[in-house]
Amino acid sequence: MYETDQQHIERWIRAACIAEVSVPKPGNVHPGAEFSDLHVEDFLQSAEVAAPHLAQAATLGIGPAVLCAVEATHSAVGRNTNLGICLLVVPLAAVALQRDWRCGVAQVLAEATVADSRDVYQAIRLAKPGGMGQVAAQDLSEQPTLPLKHIMRLAAAGSRETLFHPRDTIARQYAEDYWQIALALESFELWLERAPLATVIIGLHLTLMAAIPDTLIARKCGIGTAIEAAQRAGGVLNHGWPETSESKQRLDEFDAWLRVDGHRRNPGTTADLVAAVLFLALREGHVNITDMESLAAQTTHEVSE
Repeated sequence: MYETDQQHIERWIRAACIAEVSVPKPGNVHPGAEFSDLHVEDFLQSAEVAAPHLAQAATLGIGPAVLCAVEATHSAVGRNTNLGICLLVVPLAAVALQRDWRCGVAQVLAEATVADSRDVYQAIRLAKPGGMGQVAAQDLSEQPTLPLKHIMRLAAAGSRETLFHPRDTIARQYAEDYWQIALALESFELWLERAPLATVIIGLHLTLMAAIPDTLIARKCGIGTAIEAAQRAGGVLNHGWPETSESKQRLDEFDAWLRVDGHRRNPGTTADLVAAVLFLALREGHVNITDMESLAAQTTHEVSE
């Protein structure tokens, strides 16, 4: 029996989300390194319940798909494990598989409406991401009055009139038609030429952290700490990770530094970007679904034991 496009998309989303949490990326939850309030099982359940809704983005619309996915996640785990992933993946999932993804995502974002904005705001209210604060206009306590891409464009420009942190990375993807994600996908392909998949995912994580200061760290700890985290990630890479012993020591030290202070330096936005790139890598055929599902299955098996 042949899978439909929607079934392919659902399978890719699930595999990407589980693979993202499966590898020991510095500062993030993974098997053997959980937070007091967030566990690997939370992310596995979130992937299972959110993927079917995100895969319906082409028919539901991006706002309703995000809201349904976040509602399902909240019912399953009762906490925010995947708001950023849902926001990043849903425009990509809405693009027909026969279309070039970059042209398609630009059209999807251009056609997003005020109704999509309302659903996204409702999803954010439910997820309650950390460090959002309040703003003078278009605040979460109000109903948005602008189309979704317009709101994201203001956020990406660092406007004080939006609910997102200035230069919010997720908002920037919406505002600028995912060009950073496109570059990240190219980086993923380069990593694939030199390492196995688990190492590639860590390498992608470090590359993204070094290039784009993590928004979640910036919201919780300030932009200075986010920049320091980016510099430390770059230091790991510049010392020859994963080939040299010094780079491996620096990676361990970086991971420990990110985890102090109650995990406030958790690079959650970077993890969201990684999941989106993994989904695209599957969509574009850069990595085999069985390879990614094998990586994911190992983690699922470890957690169930």
